[in-house]
Amino acid sequence: MLSAACQSKPAAVPPPSADAWATVDGREIKQDAVDKAYRRTMQIGATPSDDEVMAAKLSVLNDLIVQDILLQKARDLKIEIPDSELDTAYADARKDIPEDQFQQELTRRSLTPADMREGLRHQLLADKVIEREVTSKVNITDQDVNDFYKANIQQFNRPEESFRLAQIVVTPQREAQRVNRSGNDAGTPQEAAAKAQAMMERLKQGAQFSELAADFSEDPQSAQRGGDLGFVPMSALQKAPPPLRDAVLKAQPGTVSAVTVNGVHTIVLLIAREPAGQRDPSMPEVKQAISTNLKSRKEQLLQAAYLGAIRNNVKVVNLAAQRVLDGQSKAPSLAPQAPAPRP
Repeated sequence: MLSAACQSKPAAVPPPSADAWATVDGREIKQDAVDKAYRRTMQIGATPSDDEVMAAKLSVLNDLIVQDILLQKARDLKIEIPDSELDTAYADARKDIPEDQFQQELTRRSLTPADMREGLRHQLLADKVIEREVTSKVNITDQDVNDFYKANIQQFNRPEESFRLAQIVVTPQREAQRVNRSGNDAGTPQEAAAKAQAMMERLKQGAQFSELAADFSEDPQSAQRGGDLGFVPMSALQKAPPPLRDAVLKAQPGTVSAVTVNGVHTIVLLIAREPAGQRDPSMPEVKQAISTNLKSRKEQLLQAAYLGAIRNNVKVVNLAAQRVLDGQSKAPSLAPQAPAPRP
């Protein structure tokens, strides 16, 4: 009996359910989760083809696979999101959106407040894992700063007076693609004016400029950098629209100005104003700028390596991708399915 038991085969792993799009160590990521994640980020008003929708959903699925791995890591590390923290993050995410507009947006995306909260909770958990496992371990030394300066000394020579600027841009028309983290995008002059005013109010209340820019700015280039434009030389600033140029020239470092030109609202922050000449790490602002740059680079590198390493330790089966290759799948309809009539 003992020998027979030792020779018995392990129980067969049950096949994935019909609506599973991927499995991660046997945990299923189902179509409904992919659809909801897609609807949270899709551009309202766009009319993509079936192939474009499916390509976007496969990208979303890949993000969900990574997120699932991080969520399991959060469970292993006993990381949790208190309800109070989730409530604060949820309220902050919709702070500048009127209630009726928020509800309309949920309806257009076939989502509920619970869907949005759950998506936010997962993101916060994933972020906390990255913070504990990667970000907190990055250390930039004085030697690192000095080495970078010596290798890039010409970058710190200002041939003319320059202005370190950041901006939040709000336009009166929707962009063709999502350009900021939240997907928030004004579509009319009235919406743009209200949004710009709300941004200024948030800044007066102490909101961080870079976070607002990353979440709400409609400039596709600078939004991804938290609105940072870097150092703009005087010669380039002189070519800007006069109201914007004058606002910068009259501002003191650390102040914010709001300018409207041809219906486009620009909230510009003057971070620093520097004279022409050579700068070096003995200047606190130079050392801080180099440290921040090096820290960001190191974090990106280590995060990519960390995600690659933990993915190597799990078994991922991308069922949806295989079905596409096999010609078995098309993008499912995004419209909510009507309930079947009762007999």
